[in-house]
Amino acid sequence: MRYPLPEPMRLALDEARAAAGAGEVPVGAVVTREGAVLGRGRNRMRADNDPTAHAEVVAMRAAAQALGDWRLDGCDLWVTLEPCAMCAGAIALARLSRLYFGAGDPKGGAVLHGPRLFTQPTCHHAPEVYPGIGEAEAGALLRDFFRERRT
Repeated sequence: MRYPLPEPMRLALDEARAAAGAGEVPVGAVVTREGAVLGRGRNRMRADNDPTAHAEVVAMRAAAQALGDWRLDGCDLWVTLEPCAMCAGAIALARLSRLYFGAGDPKGGAVLHGPRLFTQPTCHHAPEVYPGIGEAEAGALLRDFFRERRT
């Protein structure tokens, strides 16, 4: 039986689609607290000429501005792709409570793959991690995006 996706993941997928439409790798992210959306983001590296403009960072920056605080205690991050090392580090520094992500990333992910940042003794905060939410949809967006570029 298939269950409907939680609203924050649907919003993150919308952001990923918008990123793809702009020629960016289709990754989207949403930060929530108690169900309220505080920040949304999509990959913007090309648009902003900024290597740090990953969807997660863009969403966390928006949430921090909305709260007036860099610490995102009690907040959840919903993202369509397993975060990379940079984003996982930012998640830990922001003290996010929970991380929900769609597709795993064996090549560039840093949560369940690669350095597994949150399990390292030097990581001062680790969120609860919930992988695989919206995995099929997020994976299809990524596969379609890269297939179009290879043809």
